[in-house]
Amino acid sequence: MLIEITQDWQIPEREATPEAAYFSRRSLLGLAALPLAGAPRNAAYPIDRPLTEEWAVTSYNNYYEFSSNKQKVKDLVGGFKLRPWAVEIGGLCDKPQTLSIDDILKFPAEERTYRHRCVEAWSMAVPWIGFALSDLLKRAEPKPAAKFVRFISVNRPSEMPGINTSGGFPWPYHEALRMDEAMHPLAFAVTGMYGKTLPAQNGAPLRLAIPWKYGFKGAKAIVKIEFVASQPATSWNTAAPREYGFYANVNPKTPHPRWSQAVEQIIPTMGRRPTLLYNGYEKWVAGMYNGSEA
Repeated sequence: MLIEITQDWQIPEREATPEAAYFSRRSLLGLAALPLAGAPRNAAYPIDRPLTEEWAVTSYNNYYEFSSNKQKVKDLVGGFKLRPWAVEIGGLCDKPQTLSIDDILKFPAEERTYRHRCVEAWSMAVPWIGFALSDLLKRAEPKPAAKFVRFISVNRPSEMPGINTSGGFPWPYHEALRMDEAMHPLAFAVTGMYGKTLPAQNGAPLRLAIPWKYGFKGAKAIVKIEFVASQPATSWNTAAPREYGFYANVNPKTPHPRWSQAVEQIIPTMGRRPTLLYNGYEKWVAGMYNGSEA
C-alpha cells in the first residue's frame, strides 16, 4: 500500500479557496472573466498559507490610475478597453517586435501560487496564471549591453480617472528590473488568476508578479518593454525617493520611513504575521543581492 506523507509546507486541498460565484465587473470585451483552460499548477514554489479568497483579491486593489481608494477601483474599470492591445518590445535588443495581447495569450501558461506583499504592510496569496517573464524577453534577443529592463504601463486619462486627480505623479506608470532579476525563473508575466483571465482592476491584460519584491514593482497594463544600459527612473522612486527604493526587496529589518515592515496584515482578515525576508523566497533569490539593496 502506498502511503503519501504530506510535507509541512503543502496546502491541503480542502483549504484551497473555491472559485467565487460572482465577478466584480464585466470589463473584458463587455464580458465577465473567461475561463483559462489547460494551465497546470507549478508546485516548485510552495506557499505556507491558504490562498486569499478571490472576492478579496478582485475588490482590494492598489491601482492609482483609477483611484487611491483600493475598494473603489473595481467600480471604475468598466470603461477601460482591453482590446485592441499591443506590447512593444525594443531598446537594446536584436529583434525588436510588437506583439498583440492575443499573441501573448498563446504562450504556454501555468498557475503559480505566490505570496503578494504590499509596501503598505498588507499581504495576499494569489494563484496567478501566466508564464516566465524570461520567455517573453528572450524573444527579442537582448544585447549584452542591456543591464536593465523597463516596463511602461498604458496612460489613458479618459479611461483611467485617477490620472486626472493625482497631481504631479510621473505618468505613465513605469517600473524596471535589473536584467538578472527579470530573467529569474520566479519573475512572472501574468495574464490570469483563479483559473480565469485577469480582471481589469488587477492589471489586465498583462502585468508582472515579482514575488520577492513589494507589489509596486509589478507593473500593470503593460504596453512597452525596453532594454536599457543604465538603471532607469521608476515611478514611485521618482515621486518619493526617500520612501520607495529602486529594488524594493521585501525585508522585515528595513522599515519604511513611516511604518515598520516587520509584521504584515493578511487580507481580508487583517490577521498579523511576521514578514519573511524576500517574502519567503530567500533561498531562490538571496544570491543576487549583497543585502544593502533597498
